[in-house]
Amino acid sequence: MRDVVFGEDKSQARTHSAPAVLAAVRDLIRSTLHLAGYVNTAAGRRAHTERHRVLALYGIT
Repeated sequence: MRDVVFGEDKSQARTHSAPAVLAAVRDLIRSTLHLAGYVNTAAGRRAHTERHRVLALYGIT
């Protein structure tokens, strides 16, 4: 799921701690969408393509 939705195989980050940091960010996004009620991560990402919707998802207005 992570490879398809987040395109991990196409990532150019391969040095130092960048891959681990990006994986943690992806997990944060996936967890936030799950807590918001999205069962399908891809659908949740598509529903939050506008900046104000993303900020509202994280409680930032």
